[in-house]
Amino acid sequence: MTTPALTTADILDLLKGLDADTRAELDSLLLSGDAPIWVPQPGPQTVAFESDADIVFYGGAAGGGKTDLLLGLPLTKQKHSIIFRRQSVQLTGIEERMTSILGTRDGYNSQAGIWRLPQGKVLELGSVKEPGDWIKYQGRAHDFKGFDEITHFTELQFRSLIGWLRTDDPTIRQRVVCAGNPPTEPEGEWVKRFWAPWLEPSHPNPAKPGELRWFVTNEKGEDQEVPGPEPVMVGPDLMTPKSRTFIPSSVNDNLFLLSTGYKATLQSLPEPLRSKMLNGDFNAGSADPAWQVIPTEWVKAAQARWKPREAKGGMTALGLDPARGGIDKTSAARRHGAWFDELITVPGAVTKDGPTTAGFVTPLVRDGACICVDSIGIGSSALDFIVGLNLLVLAVNGSETSNAMTMAGNLRFRNRRAEMYWLLREALDPTNPNPIALPPDPELLADLTAVRYKVVTLGRVAAIQMLSKDDIRKALGRSPDKGDAVAMTFVQGIPEPGSKRHEYEEPEETDWRLN
Repeated sequence: MTTPALTTADILDLLKGLDADTRAELDSLLLSGDAPIWVPQPGPQTVAFESDADIVFYGGAAGGGKTDLLLGLPLTKQKHSIIFRRQSVQLTGIEERMTSILGTRDGYNSQAGIWRLPQGKVLELGSVKEPGDWIKYQGRAHDFKGFDEITHFTELQFRSLIGWLRTDDPTIRQRVVCAGNPPTEPEGEWVKRFWAPWLEPSHPNPAKPGELRWFVTNEKGEDQEVPGPEPVMVGPDLMTPKSRTFIPSSVNDNLFLLSTGYKATLQSLPEPLRSKMLNGDFNAGSADPAWQVIPTEWVKAAQARWKPREAKGGMTALGLDPARGGIDKTSAARRHGAWFDELITVPGAVTKDGPTTAGFVTPLVRDGACICVDSIGIGSSALDFIVGLNLLVLAVNGSETSNAMTMAGNLRFRNRRAEMYWLLREALDPTNPNPIALPPDPELLADLTAVRYKVVTLGRVAAIQMLSKDDIRKALGRSPDKGDAVAMTFVQGIPEPGSKRHEYEEPEETDWRLN
C-alpha cells in the first residue's frame, strides 16, 4: 500500500503539534553543521529537484517556490551554474533570496554577477534585455542553466542560451530548469508550444505532470517528438533525444508562504490574472488582442479540418519566403485551391543564395502553378534565378501600393502585405462557404496569429496597415516565414496555372487616394 505524500498543510499541522523540547531539538539539528545547506520542500518542488528531465518547466501558479528551486540546485547538485532574468534589475530578488539562504553575501561579486558558493561551486547571474543579447553568453559553458520567469524570454534567446550546456565533469548532470507563470503577453506564448503536451488542451497526446517526453530537432530545424531516449536517425545524423517535463506548483505547496497571507493576495487579483497566478491556468484570458488580424480560433479550425490527401488536385500557387542564414527558414506553401499541402522548410543556411533557393523550390512546383516570391533582399536573387528557369513567377513586394479592397468594400489596403494577410483572413472566415484547410503546424499557427493591424487615413480614404515584420520578429523571436509563405498565395494578380510568363503583366497602378 502506497503511503500518501504529505501536503504542506500536513507539515504545518505536524510542526504546530510539536512540544517545546522537540522543537528545540529540531532547531539544534537544523543549525548544526551536519544539516544540508538547502533541501527541497515535499511535493512538487522535490519532484522537480529529483526529475531526470533534461529540461524542466516548474511553476504555473505564483508562490510555488520557483526561485528557491533555481537556487537550490546550484547550492547542492550543480558545479557551474547560471541563472537568467530578462532584465538585470530583476536579479535583485534572486540576490536577496540567496543572501537569506546563506546568511551572508560573502563570496558574491555584484559587479561581475558571480557568486562563489561553498564546496567550490559557482553561480553566475545573467540578463538578456535585448533580443540579441544572448550573444554575450555565446560559448560560455555551464552544467546548469536556470531561467526565472521563462515567459519573459523570446524563444530564440532560450534556445540559443541552452545550446552551450556542457561540462567536463562526468559526475555532474547537465540540466535546464525554467520557472514561470502563464504568459501575460504574446511574447511568451511560445512557452505553451514548447511544452505543448502538458499545456495545450487540444494536444493529441497529452502528458501528465512530471511525465518525461523526448524530442529531437529535425532537418527543418523543428521539434519532433520521439518515443524515448534511444538515439534516432535524423537525416544522415544519429541524434540523442532530450527530455522535457512540466511540473505544476502553487502557493499551496509552499510551506513558507502559505501562512503569510500571500494566497489571499493572489485571490484578490482581477481576472484573468487571478486564474493565471493562483491556479496556473495557461488558457485563462486567452482572448485575442483587439487588433489581431486573424483570430486564433479561425486558424485552429482550419487546421482541425485539414486531412492528408493522396489526390491533391491541381496546384493553384506556391508561396516562397526565402531566408539566408541565422535561424530563419526558407518556407514553401503549396496551395491547392482551398487546401494547403504540408509546408516545406529548410534552414536559411541551406538556401544562402539565389541558385540554392531556386534549386529548393523548383522540384516543389507542379501543374504550371505560379511561384509567388518575396522579392525583398535575397528574394530578389532567388527571383532572378527562378525566372531564368522559365517558370511562372510573381514578385511580391509587400511595401508596394495595393489597389484591392476588403470583401465588404469599405476599406483599402496600405500595401501588398496588408492586402495578402487580410485576404487570407477572409479565406479563413468560418462564414466563408469554402473555408481553407491548413496543415496542423504549431509554427504556422504562431505566425498567423502574431500579425497585428491598424486603420490609417490616406487622403480621403481609410486603409488597413499591418504592423511591421520587425515587430512580429520581436514578438516571436524569429521571422514569420511560414505565415508569409501562406499569405503570399492570396495576393491579388496571381496568374492562372499554365499561363505563359511573358503574357502576364502587373496591373496598372492607380492613385486610389484621389478616388
